Amino acid sequence: MTREIKTAASSTITPGYMSGFGNHFETEALDGALPRGMNSPQKCAYGLYGEQLSGTAFTAPGDENQRTWCYRIRPSVKHVGRFTRVEMPYWKSAPHIIDDVASLGQYRWGPLDVPDAPLNFVTGMRTMTTAGDVNTQVGLANHSYLITQSMEDEYFSSADSELLVIPQKGALRFHTELGILDVSPKEIVIIPRGLVFRVELMSGPARGYVCENYGQAFRLPEKGPIGANCMANPRDFLAPVASFEDCDSPSKVTLKWCGQFHETTIDHSPLDVVAWHGNYAPMKYDLTTYCPVGAILFDHPDPSIFTVLTAPSGQAGTANIDFVLFRERWMVAENTFRPPWYHKNIMSELMGNIYGEYDAKPDGFRPGGLSLHNMMLPHGPDKAAFDKASEGELKPHKLDDTMSFMIETRFPQHLTDFAANEAPLQDDYADCWAGLEKNFKPNKI
Repeated sequence: MTREIKTAASSTITPGYMSGFGNHFETEALDGALPRGMNSPQKCAYGLYGEQLSGTAFTAPGDENQRTWCYRIRPSVKHVGRFTRVEMPYWKSAPHIIDDVASLGQYRWGPLDVPDAPLNFVTGMRTMTTAGDVNTQVGLANHSYLITQSMEDEYFSSADSELLVIPQKGALRFHTELGILDVSPKEIVIIPRGLVFRVELMSGPARGYVCENYGQAFRLPEKGPIGANCMANPRDFLAPVASFEDCDSPSKVTLKWCGQFHETTIDHSPLDVVAWHGNYAPMKYDLTTYCPVGAILFDHPDPSIFTVLTAPSGQAGTANIDFVLFRERWMVAENTFRPPWYHKNIMSELMGNIYGEYDAKPDGFRPGGLSLHNMMLPHGPDKAAFDKASEGELKPHKLDDTMSFMIETRFPQHLTDFAANEAPLQDDYADCWAGLEKNFKPNKI
């Protein structure tokens, strides 16, 4: 049967959006589908079922409480049947510690090649690192994805995690229960825990990154003295308008739960929400709207000023995850070593390159690649970057055509077998510091 998709924006598949991070939205694909003044009427319009999707406990504080009321063709209990355990050999969850794989070290990988094999968003996931424990809902997993085909009658939901998707190559369309999101490189998409969706290719094979957040949901960071403006502005985050699939044909739903994968087959599409209201919804964000702030006189501030999103832990000021963006910006500081300085950190840092060159590692850190500097392991600029920054003329300089990101966590990140043995690991990465010389002259300041 033809898959019929209806949206509030139009009768086509063109998605529409509503702006604002964490806003309370309301949207309907059919006029009058949303009840007024209440959530659960005795009878919903159009013969729909009312259902609440809760992303937090009922009793979570008001400023943290997340829930959405959905008005759908069938309740979600009809979207599952008998589950069958299936294996996803390349998608791993924490704790995942392999005795003969050393996670202690500084690591860097080249971009993964997109194969000719048929891979979708789920089967093409390649886990690189894990941290924490999926069963106690702390920590994360970091993945690279490779996609060569769309999910047609296949759907996915993660009960384990919120998904932060960072495309690096190829545009994707996310069909979710709450609407459609089109996402290209230089954008990100956030899929809440428990939401059902499928992913289509929009332009050839695709490659990118996924941060799987086991803990509290991402939020905008507190800006402190920076004030109300700059960094990521709430109005630049976009949620989808309501759309639904009224399709009575066999569909496969895969559920990730406590690190295991389970499949069920149903006789219809689960994306059947005709109207919804609430603040628990998928969102997209254009990274080119991120407004960086920095030093305008001297010194190099901590990289936390580049935080786009943060997922808090139980410890104040120490994140379960920070998503940090290094994009185009001006460098103007006087008498200052401008690249990131050498340091050791209580946090573990995984970096990815979306495009261009990263100023502290101009060679070897390629678009589509990754690097890992685990907790309390020293890292910093290579010799070429150090020499250039130490001896160069300190005139205003524009870092252009560059976009890299960092996933930072308070947990040590453990390599998977794939990361250690199959991914294109650059074995000579640590040699980038070999040329750093002893410049100490005790008789000269």
